Amino acid sequence: MVADRAGLDPETRARIEQTVLDIFSEREFHRVGLIEIARGANVSLQTLYKYYGSKEALLFSCLDVWLQMLAVRMLDHLQGIADYKERLRKVFWVSLDFYEKNPKVMQLQMSSVYVNTWRKQEHYHNPELFHTFIKVLAEGRERGILADDVDEKYLLDFVMGFTNRLVQMYIHRGMKESLTANAAPLFEMMWRALAKPSPEQR
Repeated sequence: MVADRAGLDPETRARIEQTVLDIFSEREFHRVGLIEIARGANVSLQTLYKYYGSKEALLFSCLDVWLQMLAVRMLDHLQGIADYKERLRKVFWVSLDFYEKNPKVMQLQMSSVYVNTWRKQEHYHNPELFHTFIKVLAEGRERGILADDVDEKYLLDFVMGFTNRLVQMYIHRGMKESLTANAAPLFEMMWRALAKPSPEQR
């Protein structure tokens, strides 16, 4: 049985999480061994097994920490914004800004995360992050602003797919241009796809 990670020293846990991010963002999952993580974080293998149980659990637990960080940042930035379009614009901008500042998080997802394995983990649905997205999208539909001919989960797929592709190609192209520098026109493209057509457009 895996021990409660709340009992893990915060500094030790931070070293483990940073080591996981550094190593798994550079190499595929199957090319990384737990002993390498242990050495990089200056902990014993026993500590990793005690608090995480397996390499898969270690990877996805640490990824969840970073995605929760994105969720907290998103919720913080949404405070006090009344205009709906600006709320959605902020969600989009915060996502791009987070990955621009933390590209290793997406690199880890690209190189080491196998979706079929991830979806079996307890952290897969990350309620803080995805519920924030869904809540904002559902609000837009309820107010008659966003398209309502498909379920909001498909709107979420569209937003996440568009955003993830932008970040992935930002990394693939060598991170030479700022992601957020182009956030305004990119958001307007996304907005036109999500917004409910006006009567004259129908």
